[in-house]
Amino acid sequence: MSNGHALLAVGGAFLAAGVVARLGARIGLPTIPLFMLAGFVFGPNTPGLSLVDNPGELGVLAALGLVFLLFYLGLEFSLDDLARGGRRLVGAGLGYLLLNVGGGLAFGFTLGWGSREALVIAGAIGISSSAIVTKLLLETRRLNNPESRLIMGIIVLEDLFLALYLALLQPVLSGADGFSAVLADFGKAFGFLLVLAALARWGGRAVSKLFGSADDELLTVCFVGVAVLGAAVAEEVGVSDAIGAFMVGMMLGGSKVAPRVHKLVLPLRDAFGALFFFIFGLSIDPRAVGTVVLPVLAAVALTLVLNLAAGAFAARLHSFDRQAGVNIGLTVLTRGEFSLVLAAMATTAGLDERVAPFVAGYVLLLAVIGPLAVLRSDRLTWLLPRRLLPASARALS
Repeated sequence: MSNGHALLAVGGAFLAAGVVARLGARIGLPTIPLFMLAGFVFGPNTPGLSLVDNPGELGVLAALGLVFLLFYLGLEFSLDDLARGGRRLVGAGLGYLLLNVGGGLAFGFTLGWGSREALVIAGAIGISSSAIVTKLLLETRRLNNPESRLIMGIIVLEDLFLALYLALLQPVLSGADGFSAVLADFGKAFGFLLVLAALARWGGRAVSKLFGSADDELLTVCFVGVAVLGAAVAEEVGVSDAIGAFMVGMMLGGSKVAPRVHKLVLPLRDAFGALFFFIFGLSIDPRAVGTVVLPVLAAVALTLVLNLAAGAFAARLHSFDRQAGVNIGLTVLTRGEFSLVLAAMATTAGLDERVAPFVAGYVLLLAVIGPLAVLRSDRLTWLLPRRLLPASARALS
């Protein structure tokens, strides 16, 4: 690809993603599925204008989008928030993960596409979108609701699970030979995560000294370098680049420069994150999606049931009412960045070619249904039977 062609493709990708997302935002849709839709429309698998013939030519830009998305999630992760939630929060989060990841794993094996594919599908179905959930709470002005604190706690636990799950999944997808090889690869990955976690927990002062005196320009250059380098090192030692970026973000999140980094990284996260979703959309083949319509619909129905069950369990654990239980279940319904990360990993690992279009269709459908359901959650209380939760909340103990 010539420089001129490359610039045309990148500029067109940004513009197409922005225009389509702006149009969709007018009817209340989140940006992630709209960025994917823009890539699909202007991709090589649909008639009309195609910005690029081979989506792989934009692979580095997609990788940068992934790095900034996971770096930002790591920056938001807070062990202190997790500790303040206590046992009830941990119980609610574990209940959510057990229901959704366990249900996703059972569904993956039911499809019969293979064991590694089932593990990818379990993660894609089991983990909600932190970005969309946070955005929904902000846009619906529910951050001050009692159940919203619980929702954010569940998201924090999901992020922690994400780190461990990616560390376990990477050697499995890479085709490690035998259980001992998988265990050795996981041990190496887990050791790397422990080192970064220790730096995140106790290295805040050193990080603050390293970056504290820099102005915004130099601070941006430095944290971008550390995030990308951390992702690259993680990839080299057998851990996903995504989790490397997440742990680096977690490390910086414990330093005094965290508020400045949080502010400076937002434009990078938004711009390159949009490219990540757009480039993923470029690879969607409508013919392939058509072959997985029934599994996608079944997975969406299963996710709705599992999330409402998890919402009811969390609400009962915290003495919330029926409406709060529905709010919890519907707010964490959407799937997004992590599911697409897993789909990209499955494609790279050469897994069943149906996995990527399945995840794409699943994410697109839930990313539309989820926000619309949250906006109308007061009319959807009937989704939870009256016998499961009281009509009004008792005071929190």
